[in-house]
Amino acid sequence: LKMQHEQREGSEIELIQPSLSWDLGDRVSEYHGFAKIQRLLFIAERCPSVSDDAYRIAIDELKQTQHTAIYRKVFDIVQDRLGAPHVIDTTWADGVDKKSQNTHERLEIELQGFKANLVRSKIRTGLNELGHFYRATGDFNNALRNFIRTQDYCISTDHSVEMCMNIIKVSIEMGNFGHVRSYVTKAEQAIEDDPVILAQLKATDGLANLCTHKYKLAAEKFVLTGPELAGNMDILTCREVAVYGGLCALAEFNRGELKRNVLENVNFKQFLELVPRVNQIIVDFYNCQYASCLESFESLKNDLKLDIYLHEHIEGIYEKVRNKALVQYFSPYTSIDLGNMAEAFQTDVSGLEKELAKLIVGGQISARIDSHNKRLYARETDVRCQTFEEALSVGEEFQLNARSMVLRVNLIRNNMWVTPKKEKGRKKR
Repeated sequence: LKMQHEQREGSEIELIQPSLSWDLGDRVSEYHGFAKIQRLLFIAERCPSVSDDAYRIAIDELKQTQHTAIYRKVFDIVQDRLGAPHVIDTTWADGVDKKSQNTHERLEIELQGFKANLVRSKIRTGLNELGHFYRATGDFNNALRNFIRTQDYCISTDHSVEMCMNIIKVSIEMGNFGHVRSYVTKAEQAIEDDPVILAQLKATDGLANLCTHKYKLAAEKFVLTGPELAGNMDILTCREVAVYGGLCALAEFNRGELKRNVLENVNFKQFLELVPRVNQIIVDFYNCQYASCLESFESLKNDLKLDIYLHEHIEGIYEKVRNKALVQYFSPYTSIDLGNMAEAFQTDVSGLEKELAKLIVGGQISARIDSHNKRLYARETDVRCQTFEEALSVGEEFQLNARSMVLRVNLIRNNMWVTPKKEKGRKKR
């Protein structure tokens, strides 16, 4: 789990207080199994106000699975503070471990028998069963190893796609997003016309790009996800696709792309209807209502920081959206009063000056700041000078091409070129 990794690395975990409208039950209701447990433990670690409730739900969910290692680790954290009936049940955990051991031995024996008989389809089935067993018990490394081994025993397109999907799901649970992107590409090359699998591939590819900070690629994949994803994915939900895709698009798409790929995208609008607040943020930004857009985004940030995949990206995405808003707000003007601009963006003048200075240095705004009069002036381009420079550049290019043509003609006229060697004739028998 990510929280355990962060604890091992010694990084500080930011504690979050969500908005009043945020509800724990609603947040995890669409998940089951490990996906639900993973999110509950993530929230419990970061949100003290619902920590105990999250641990209780996680413990109840763990007892429906074979994840006894996580079950014991949870009680190492909470001890006895949750009270009955949420106290450690060692009898249950030991019983599950014993059953898992027996199942593992049986599957290994069956697989050895299949290999001895050299039946390719049976070997593939045995490796898949062993992979699913390891995944169910939380041993993702061994699960991944067995799923990869099935590649040598795939005899049809369906087998290849199944192998890719198994590897993608385990890789996401492991946080190995390089594997995800690689096997998404393989599956897309192998798949025929299956809208459900295609929707899953687009969604998981988008997630992999998001988690590797490739926000534009992530947005492009998420907005292409079909509505067939609903009810057919145990790792990502339609609501998550809407949030991730909507915010990545807002951060990276220009106005034309935002209108064409998001606001006029019939399929993706079905996803956005599940998250009205994110939908309204996008609409406000497109309609140049930047104050309303940024205020709504700011109020949503803490809730988004409790998302297991989005939490480390939300500040960066918010900064990109705010910078885009500043650039677009100033674009129609030759000069503007910084006080009015600061009021529109709900900040003070000194803070706004720092933001604008950063954008000017980065080349995102062609302007200069008058700190004395508190105004921002656009840098005017000398159109006449620019036209002369372009004309000179075209002339120089024409001269270079003309000299090259004259040189080539003279070389040909004086027989100064390399001719291909004639092949020697074959000897007659």
